[in-house]
Amino acid sequence: MAVIVRAGAAPLWWAGLVAAAAGAFVPGLTGRRIGLLTGAALFIVTVAVVLLARGGRYAELARGASRAGRGDFLQDRAVTVRVWRRGHRWWLLGAFVAAVASSFALPGAGGLVLAGAGAGLWAKAVRIGQRERRNDVLYWVRTDWAGRGSPVAKGVQGHRTTGPAAGDAAPGGARGGRPGVPGPAAGPPRELVSVLKR
Repeated sequence: MAVIVRAGAAPLWWAGLVAAAAGAFVPGLTGRRIGLLTGAALFIVTVAVVLLARGGRYAELARGASRAGRGDFLQDRAVTVRVWRRGHRWWLLGAFVAAVASSFALPGAGGLVLAGAGAGLWAKAVRIGQRERRNDVLYWVRTDWAGRGSPVAKGVQGHRTTGPAAGDAAPGGARGGRPGVPGPAAGPPRELVSVLKR
């Protein structure tokens, strides 16, 4: 589940930094100094907003999580990241263009907001990872419930858990284990079916 949260962190972070760097060369309406100072403040605000957004829903689903069974279809980390980024590529491109364009008003500010969103997602994934380590599980979202890629969307009826060694992800959505190699008690090694620890 943390993999879905983490999937957008790196693209937003790097796109934001590039947009901010490009915007720093544009004088803008307010001047570079004001633009970058405003962007730094917005960066902090954005990190906090993204980190705290829907925190109650995440906690609620984690408390009610049940152990994954044979009928639960879960995606490996690599597949989840690829599907999420492919499905959001135009949104990411549009956000990057908007961030660069905003530099004509506030140089660098839009890019720092974008980078802040990426940092906030990374921090949220780290927080989920802390809960996973504390409970000695990995949280998952069924593939058919994830919809457009949100682990707390309305269609998500609950989270599933496996042992911390299942799949190719570590707590918090980072890379873990050996991708594509089932754990000692895994289900069928299909691309779209997570290795489950029975």
